[in-house]
Amino acid sequence: MKTYIITILGFLFLVSCKGDKKEQENKVEGQKQENTIELTAQQIKNAGLVVGNPEERNVKGILQLQGTVTVPPKSVVNISIPLGGYIKKTDLMAGMHVRKGQLLAVVEDMQYIQLQQDYLTAKEKFQLSQSEFNRQKELNAKKASSDKLFEQTATEMQTQRIYMSSLAQKLALVGINAKSLTATNISKTVAILSPVNGLVSKINVNVGKYISPTDMMFELIEMTDIVLVMNAFEKDIHLLSVGQTVTAFTNANPSKKYSAKIAYINQSLNDDRAAEVICKVNKYDNALIPGLFINAEAEFDNQKAITVPEDAVVRWQGKFFVFSDLGNNKFKMIPVDSGTTSDGYKQIKSSAIDKTSKIVVKNAYTLLMTFMNSGE
Repeated sequence: MKTYIITILGFLFLVSCKGDKKEQENKVEGQKQENTIELTAQQIKNAGLVVGNPEERNVKGILQLQGTVTVPPKSVVNISIPLGGYIKKTDLMAGMHVRKGQLLAVVEDMQYIQLQQDYLTAKEKFQLSQSEFNRQKELNAKKASSDKLFEQTATEMQTQRIYMSSLAQKLALVGINAKSLTATNISKTVAILSPVNGLVSKINVNVGKYISPTDMMFELIEMTDIVLVMNAFEKDIHLLSVGQTVTAFTNANPSKKYSAKIAYINQSLNDDRAAEVICKVNKYDNALIPGLFINAEAEFDNQKAITVPEDAVVRWQGKFFVFSDLGNNKFKMIPVDSGTTSDGYKQIKSSAIDKTSKIVVKNAYTLLMTFMNSGE
């Protein structure tokens, strides 16, 4: 008899435990299984969830471009001296910024003395021939001098004027002002001044070195005129147009963006079947060094894509998801690839989602929080 009682009590205890466990499970209003959550009708109402269908819309696509920072030919300045000479002084270093009119180097040579001497001598001869011309002009007017002699003095004066003017231009080539030149300020040196505001990119001289007229002394770059030379493949060229805005960024600092506009599109293709797209940066930044590799993104319209309201897409653990309505108050997290956002709609890509799918289009983040808390 005692054995029967113990058996019955044990059976009742097991039934009671199972009943308690089942009751506890029923009390859990949100259940998570294989990225699926089940809510009560009241929970759905409290969360304000709205279910709808994705829409096929025209969205802005993004074209990825790669290229380099480049300086146009007009912004690269080679400094040389037309008459040559020896470098007496220079304080430049590669990478230095120089201002327009700043001293780059001092060059000396005996030929500068000779050139100044020749000019001053020619100037004296011109003034003498001019005085003789004026004297012969007065005599000729009084018929006291022949026309032939008057014409000879006029020719001589004009010849001296031409010679003096040509020497003045030679002096100007080496930076000497002929108008201020006198016998007391003849110099064996000339100053080489910077013609632009720019960056010193190359130096080919040192003190004591002889520079011929064909030698490049320095290379300067006007950095404010830098451009981005991007490459667009043949199939993508039709997506680009002059005046289109692009957003550029470097590999080293992708979070820093540089706004630029397409200025030119080369109509010839290179060996890789790509065309050069020249973009002008809207605002110069000294981080954009010539030769630097750079990326750019160009937006384009009229691309059909599956889109959902921005509120429908959630991000969790570095990935994007939407919630699919399975019916009977059940929802499943579906991973998606997130695309561009336009007018409040986000492009998504997933083999499990199409225009007929039912998904949560409002308050998806509230559902995500419920999903996460249901596992605690």
